[in-house]
Amino acid sequence: MTNKYNRVYNFAAGPAVLPEEVLETARDEMLNYQGSGMSVMEMSHRSKTFDNIIKTAEADLREIMSIPDNYKVLFLQGGANLQFAMVPINLLKNGTADYIVTGQWAKKAYVEAQKYGKINKIASSEDKTFSYIPDCSDLNISPDSDYVYICENNTIYGTKFHTLPNTKGKDLVSDMSSCFLSEPVDVTKYGLIFAGVQKNVGPAGVQIVIIRDDLIRDDLPVWCPTMLKYKTHADNNSLYNTPPAYGVYICGLVFKWLKKIGGLEAMKQINEQKAKVLYDFLDESKLFKGTVEKNSRSIMNVPFITGSEELDKKFIEQAKNEGFVQLKGHRTVGGMRASIYNAMPLEGVIGLVEFMKKFEKENI
Repeated sequence: MTNKYNRVYNFAAGPAVLPEEVLETARDEMLNYQGSGMSVMEMSHRSKTFDNIIKTAEADLREIMSIPDNYKVLFLQGGANLQFAMVPINLLKNGTADYIVTGQWAKKAYVEAQKYGKINKIASSEDKTFSYIPDCSDLNISPDSDYVYICENNTIYGTKFHTLPNTKGKDLVSDMSSCFLSEPVDVTKYGLIFAGVQKNVGPAGVQIVIIRDDLIRDDLPVWCPTMLKYKTHADNNSLYNTPPAYGVYICGLVFKWLKKIGGLEAMKQINEQKAKVLYDFLDESKLFKGTVEKNSRSIMNVPFITGSEELDKKFIEQAKNEGFVQLKGHRTVGGMRASIYNAMPLEGVIGLVEFMKKFEKENI
């Protein structure tokens, strides 16, 4: 590579690439954070210094997403997988919820939720290997459903809800892990949003939950663990126990980076430009082929194949030698996948396409 740090172009689905500017700031503040004489990872989460870090991070996120005052922002642990249980435990009142299954993570959430109530699968794209988003304009929503659940961007299969489902008045819960902060979002359309941050926002270990106040309950069953109650964390401003402090600090730096570049509208334009470069090539390539229906394509995760497992393997190896890494598709799918999250620079995508063109000429 020719950049000053000899860094590769990292197309991993998560943990994923972070903005170089953020990493440089973290490096400079590693041993002595703003005159405190210590690293953020060494300081008490009860200290005034860290209190300012987490409060500033929340304030910046609220500004970036225009989060209304009647929503709480929680910085939690456990990864997005923990939300597969926390959501039904906290939100089921009538004991019924409706799930739209468009990928592996939505499927896992659906299976987990069945431990806690009557969970209906009201739409799915599994019939075509999750290669599309089903029509969700007139779903069979259960009359007593407590919420409708989606995984908004499907990391493994490269699909995205470009139109939210018609929930017919029921609260919408969205796993936004792999599209969080990639574009503007109207938070008021959701009852709850959650995201593991290791794809677009920070290091693994933090999950962010944005939940409307009226969904935070204090009448949960006695068996519900204290740590699995949203109220526990909301009442304590995400400081009930020691939070993933250093991860929250990095998230805060990413929020400031997003503000600096112009916010989510600017980020969306950048992301669409990157995705267009890659999809335009895939649409005209004689060797490579995208695996997702065009109207369901994600601008974050782009899966593609050559049609030959041998050629796929050869491509991944040669790409790695050229500095384009982590392009192997998920083990359940195979092929290749380029995750082009916020911090992936445009030149990285252009470089990948140029290499793909070269590989195509040599192997067709």
